[in-house]
Amino acid sequence: MRALTFDPDLTFTDVPDPVPAPSQALIRVAAFSLNFGEIAYRSANVPPGYVPGWDAAGVVVRAAADGSGPAAGTRVVTFGWSGAWAELRTVDTADMAAVPEAVDLGTAAALPVAGVTALQAVRRLGEVAGRRVLVTGASGGVGRYAVQLAARAGAHVVASAGSAARAEGLRELGAAEIVLGPENLDGRVYGVLDNVGGRQLAEAFYRLEDDGVVMAIGRAARETTVIDFELAGARSARGRIENFNVAAPFGADLAHLLGLLAAGDLDAQVGWRGPWEEAGKAADALLARQVAGKAVVDL
Repeated sequence: MRALTFDPDLTFTDVPDPVPAPSQALIRVAAFSLNFGEIAYRSANVPPGYVPGWDAAGVVVRAAADGSGPAAGTRVVTFGWSGAWAELRTVDTADMAAVPEAVDLGTAAALPVAGVTALQAVRRLGEVAGRRVLVTGASGGVGRYAVQLAARAGAHVVASAGSAARAEGLRELGAAEIVLGPENLDGRVYGVLDNVGGRQLAEAFYRLEDDGVVMAIGRAARETTVIDFELAGARSARGRIENFNVAAPFGADLAHLLGLLAAGDLDAQVGWRGPWEEAGKAADALLARQVAGKAVVDL
């Protein structure tokens, strides 16, 4: 089958068809989405023929041998830590969900890592109704989902973006306030969903309320975070930073997000979409922070 691999740049490669384990289904991929992390932080030590990719949507070609999961012919969205950038992929049935007819497969492909990360991170903050929540990197894939899901949970959302241009559309998604960097935030916040790391994580921490919490989700800045815990006048009495990592299985969370998409209560915020022959352009645009939201690649 045909697949995209790093060699060292993105290139098409012929690789063997994947063989599913008993609890896995074989999927014919219709579209996949790209994530900043799988490009910026890819390993240089992978075996020949290794197929990257976390998020893909398509159609079940062969149902799981153990009887779990959807039947052949079902439209599904899938998650796995590899294998998405190919014509076929195998996926544990616990990490997929059936896609409603009202939802386009390319749109569904934008959900898994970014959407589930945002959903689980908002849950980790606990009760946010009526509380002020800051989302850094709000213009990115995770950020745009986080703004919507925190607002749906009743939070007063402050969206932080790198520029006015990248902040466009965030109010329509539910942001009550927009700032260009957490250093420009007035007042304090209960929670932070930080997708940037580095200096911005530190600036966000300094603005926590007592007992506030920062969810350290991403590291888009690609820089080390240095925090002065003794900084006068800018320290929460009992605020904390939690190292957030998304947790599998994804199936139930994907089904929940697909329901919101189908009902028109969630926007996948696809900022780039094109054929997989142009996937390299999408990857470059993501790294340059030129994509507002998600990049989707159609096979």
